[in-house]
Formats: sequence, C-alpha cells, structure tokens
Amino acid sequence: MNFFEIFKKDNGSKARLGKIITSRNTIFTPVFMPVGTKATVKAVLNEQLEEMGCNIVLANLYHLYLSPGIGLIKKAGGLHKFSNWPNSILTDSGGFQVFSLSGIRKIMEKGVEFKSVIDGSVHFFTPEKVIQMQMLMGSDIMMMLDECSTFDASDEVINNAAKRTLKWAKLSIKELNKSDMNADSKLFGIVQGGFNKGLRKYCAEAISELDFSGIALGGLSVGEERSLTVEMINHTVNYVDTSKPLYVMGLGDPIGILEAIDCGIDMFDCVLPTRISRNGSAFTRSGKINIKNARFSDDFSPIDEMCMCYTCRNYSKSYIKHLYKNKEILSSILLSIHNLYFLFDLVRNCRLAIAKNNFADFKNEFIKNYENK
Repeated sequence: MNFFEIFKKDNGSKARLGKIITSRNTIFTPVFMPVGTKATVKAVLNEQLEEMGCNIVLANLYHLYLSPGIGLIKKAGGLHKFSNWPNSILTDSGGFQVFSLSGIRKIMEKGVEFKSVIDGSVHFFTPEKVIQMQMLMGSDIMMMLDECSTFDASDEVINNAAKRTLKWAKLSIKELNKSDMNADSKLFGIVQGGFNKGLRKYCAEAISELDFSGIALGGLSVGEERSLTVEMINHTVNYVDTSKPLYVMGLGDPIGILEAIDCGIDMFDCVLPTRISRNGSAFTRSGKINIKNARFSDDFSPIDEMCMCYTCRNYSKSYIKHLYKNKEILSSILLSIHNLYFLFDLVRNCRLAIAKNNFADFKNEFIKNYENK
C-alpha cells in the first residue's frame, strides 16, 4: 500500500488532491494540521477536534523531551495512548525551537547542544537521537533534525545551515534504516537554503534524491512578507520530488494556505488559530476581527454568519467579548474552536474546488472577500 497517492490535479493551478495512508488512518490532502506542541491542542478537547474533521495533529519533540520526558511517554504506551489521540501524529524534530534559542545553544557538526528553558540543564540532540526518540514515542510521521536559519542571516550562515541539514538528512535515513523499533513511522526530509533561490534549488534536489517519505519546505514563515514566502514556495516546488507529499512548516493564515495550495503544497501546520484566539482574534470570511473592538459589545450575531462551528451555532460576539473582557477561559475555548473549524472548513472547500477544477476561482473569490473589510 502506497503511503501517498495523488488522484486529482487542478487544471488551472498546481493544486492537487491526494491521500496519505498511515497505520492509523487515511488523511486526505490538502490538510491543515493543528499544533499540539505539548501533546495537546490548546483549549480544545481531542473529541472536539475529531468532530471538526481533524485526523492528524502535530506534536513537538523538543518540548516533550523536556517535559514529561520520552521515557515516561514510552512507559505510557506511546504518545497516542498518553494523550488519548487515536489518529495520526506528526512530530517535529524540535530543530526550529532549538535553533531559536540563540543565547543558550551551540551548533556542532554532530548535533546541537542546548540548555533547558525549564531548569538550565544541558542537553544534546543528534540527528540519530532525534529519530530514536520519535520512534520511541510512536510517531506516525517524523521530521529530521535540521538547522533553520533566520530571515536576516548572512550568506555564510545560510550556506552552513543548508550543508549541515543535508548531512544530517543522510544520517537520519541511515538511522531509520537500521532500526526496527517502529516500522510504521515515516520520515520526512526538510529543504533549507534560506531565501537564496540557487541554494534552495540545490537543497530541494539533494533532499529529493534521498529516500524520504515526504518533503518539507523549512525556513519559511520566519518574518518575511507573505509575497516572498509564496515566491520561495513556488520556486522550490519546481525542484522537489512532487510524487511525495509536500509540507510547508509553520504556515497557517487563510490566504497563505490558499497560496501554498496553489503552488502544489499538501500539508500545513501552525499555532496561529489557537494563539490568536487567546488574544481575542477570530477568522471570518470578510477578514480577521478582534473581539475587543467596541462595536462588538452589543453585537448578538455569531462570529461568522456562514460558519457552522459549535461556537457560531451557540454564541454571539457580544457574549464572547464579555468573556474575554472578564478574563474567562471560555473565551479562549470558544474562539479556538471557531478558528480551527474555520481553517478545516477552508481546506475542505479547497479540496472540493480542486475536484471541480475551479480552485483558482475559489481562491480569488475568497481572497477578495477576506481582504475587502
């Protein structure tokens, strides 16, 4: 049985329909994966995620390694049993988190040394150890350890990070192939190269030559303008193996998702929908709103009149503003449910549009309504 299958391509774009088959379930693509960094999507129950149609979540090795620890998760029977999530889990290697700790980490050829943000203790991640730990947790899709450079990094830093990532890619595959710990785990490679098109091309081709089950485009959505993100995605997909699922890491705003699907991307993840919920913001078909706005004080309509999520079917903007103003936890819960449902629904509608060969029209109409506030 193939891990990934493409069964429809849109006539007017690079958008495509596919399915990823893990040992746990089938995931239809394009797909948005909510981020459950510490084995929980903030403010939302697993049962609510399933009701919304979610069948894959992302968890983060770095955070789980620090707490509660990989040993405890293994003792619990793996990450799925520990968190009571029956569907697929993609685990990030923690590379982005480690490399963002610029003051308390040291990059070496064999891996990266870093200090715990919890107690200051010193730890060391190698490409091999990262694979071993993800296998111990029972990840369905594992990410290799990579070196992510910042948006404004020098050419030397970007080049070194790209070369090191490619070296670690080979070590990761070697470690995977010699282990029979979790034969169902699939490993994705990561394309780095900063915003240098020539280097991106080289990295994309080099990663595609290796025996990865999927390919992620890393080092994007790190502070650059969206137009540059889309430009680099569109450039990079010309040089990757498009028979594999393509994944843009850290992308989760509605227009960014549409642009990436247009480029042929299959998978996305981001903390954005739940993070903005805790700040009182919500996605709507006519743009993002902030519930703190005075005009919502006596607005008894739902967040989005066309939305069928639990929040919009039961609560008004006025009530949610009241909750937020009074620091009630329920405001974060209700906004998180809505924002996640909004993205799931958006991607569902993208799949329908691709099936009907009118993705470009759907995308353009959505963006027109979203940006004309």
